[in-house]
Parts: sequence; C-alpha cells; structure tokens
Amino acid sequence: MKDERASTGEAQTPVPNKRPAFEPPGRLLKPTGYHPDMRRPPTIVAGSALVLLRVLAGVAVLAGIATGWDAILADPDSVLDGFDPSPAGSQAALWFVVAAGSTVLLIDLMLAVFVFRGHNWARVIVMIIAVGSISTSFFAWWAQGQEIKVETTFLSLSLDILLLLALSSRSAAAYARRHERR
Repeated sequence: MKDERASTGEAQTPVPNKRPAFEPPGRLLKPTGYHPDMRRPPTIVAGSALVLLRVLAGVAVLAGIATGWDAILADPDSVLDGFDPSPAGSQAALWFVVAAGSTVLLIDLMLAVFVFRGHNWARVIVMIIAVGSISTSFFAWWAQGQEIKVETTFLSLSLDILLLLALSSRSAAAYARRHERR
C-alpha cells in the first residue's frame, strides 16, 4: 500500500524512531555514552522537583503532627513506651519528633540539590530511599491491610514511584555519570 502523501506530492516528514517495547538484554546493559558537556536532561529536573515536593509534603506532615499533637497523645490506640505523660514530657516528645523529622527533610533537601547538580551517588541514594518507601507501603498494605488513601499514603507513594521512574531513566543515568572515565 502506497503512502497517500507521495501520490499527492505532499512533503514527507521523517517519523522518529520508536524504541521497541522489549529490548534485548545486551542493549539494555550497554553503558550509556558519557559526555562531560551534556545538558541537564528533563528527567533530572523532574526528579529534583519530585524530591522537593516530597520535602514539602514532609513539612506539611510535620506541621499536622505539631498542630494535632494533643489529639495524637489522647488517642487510646497510640502506645508510647517510656513516655512521660506530663506536659513537660509531652512538649519534649513533640520537640524530638519535629527535630528528627526536620533532620530527615533537610537531608532530603540536600539530596535534591546534589541530584540536580548531577551527582550519581545522590541519585542512587534517592532511588534506594524511594524503593524502601514503596516497599514499606506495599508490605503495610499486604501484611496489615492498611488502605492506601489520598489522605494517608497515596501522595507519598505516587511521588516515590514518579521519582524512581525519572531518576532511573537512561538520560538521568548518563547525566549523573557524565564525568566517569571509560
């Protein structure tokens, strides 16, 4: 069957080569090209932005914990071993939770900057954290029957999945490894 555009004299535009759905393992394991002057790919920008969104979501969670701290302590299902129920103990526990959460968020923020600047070690650490978070959500769903809801784990789970997809791409790997020697 002939192309209709050829018979009408219309100019043919080249069709971009589409990657096959299944690639041979040899091609997948072939190292990406390394070019020190490579431009920052959109996958690195998207990955860094997703880490920043994860930090913002963590700030919102910490703010929610801080504002609802008394309700958390009053809940009969919350078990805090070794906790001093006095007001001073409650305040100390809140400060500990906020300080620990803030430290984790600060480390995540620094990793976002390092990923954006193209450090491979930071990209790998962020991907390991995302895999751990996704696996934790899966096992909580599988073993404990915890539901995945928009107001609980859906946002963090979706951010981690998108983050893993962006940072595990070939372009992100090539950019992060652009200064390696062959």
